[in-house]
Amino acid sequence: MNYSADLIQSMAYDMAIAFLISVFFAGIIIPQILLIAFRKNLFDVPDERKIHTSAVPRLGGIAFKLVTLFSVFFVLGINLLGSNKFFMEQISADALQFCFGFCALMLIYIVGIADDLIGVRYKAKFVVQALSALLIVASGLYINNFHGLFGLYEVNPYFGGFVTVVAIVFITNAINLIDGVDGLASGLCIVAFAYYGVIFFCLGLFIYALIAFSVLGTVIQFYYYNVFGKAEKQKKIFMGDTGSLTLGIFLCFLSLKLNQVPDTNAFVPNAFVMAFAPLIVPCFDVIRVYIHRLRKHRSPFLPDKNHIHHKIMRCGISQRTTMVSIILFAIFIALANFELANLLNINVLVAGDLVFYYIGHGILNKILAKKENWEKK
Repeated sequence: MNYSADLIQSMAYDMAIAFLISVFFAGIIIPQILLIAFRKNLFDVPDERKIHTSAVPRLGGIAFKLVTLFSVFFVLGINLLGSNKFFMEQISADALQFCFGFCALMLIYIVGIADDLIGVRYKAKFVVQALSALLIVASGLYINNFHGLFGLYEVNPYFGGFVTVVAIVFITNAINLIDGVDGLASGLCIVAFAYYGVIFFCLGLFIYALIAFSVLGTVIQFYYYNVFGKAEKQKKIFMGDTGSLTLGIFLCFLSLKLNQVPDTNAFVPNAFVMAFAPLIVPCFDVIRVYIHRLRKHRSPFLPDKNHIHHKIMRCGISQRTTMVSIILFAIFIALANFELANLLNINVLVAGDLVFYYIGHGILNKILAKKENWEKK
């Protein structure tokens, strides 16, 4: 759709305002969460599976939903005060998606808080994730088109809905499971939300861009405390399940919406590839880890230290270098898919992603094996 230069400029200001509000209020709320956590002894206690060595609060994710929704609704309110109803027109067009999406977010948020405070069995979390996914599917936001993947295009709503429920549960858990190094999960999410924000803005789907930039501001502020905060100064915090699951649902909501953009749109030559490109690294890693656990006759749901960040660190690489290298790798893959979506067949491109990822992992395994053999000598 063609919009006037004045409208685009106005929307750009709104995105910037939402982003800055999120950064500002997250900077206020996160220190208060830290204060409460230390007063009430709400910590993530180190164990043999975890990398950190001191008690760190894991309630940072509480801020994500609160700050994001405040930023979104504040900008919407400012626009209504100014008699600019453009955002509301876009919301009205997808009202059911926003209503059920909000309900799904609430369910995930509540179970995340419960898990961080008292612990929740993984089966119960799966049930809540599935219910949240069903709400999103019921709103009409599901994988209705595979855009040529495996020769599939538009699909039956029941089949598409089933695949979407599986995808939502999978993606939310992928974000949760990649959260093993300071700044890794939040850094990957920063890349993804910036990616979605820019694409939705260019598509003219400004309300979705507003959501993406609002989450982005919140996660950037969290990233600062998570990576640069000092535990001994009571400034360090983890996002916990509340954060990873909440971010997972936001990412699912945005990626599914992008996948529904028709291929006739010149800016989105292959919606499926572009919708899920920024999620490739966490998703491929979880697939590999699950397969590894099954081959070892272990439950795929029991934690271990076989994720890509664990392997890189076993090669002698520091946590921060590991985090930065994985994030840069994710940026490269997302941009490469964006550029190649218009040049390669979707099946060739997805196969190329798999081959590229697993060749890289194979090289990592060889480096790790050489290091371990050298240490045994």
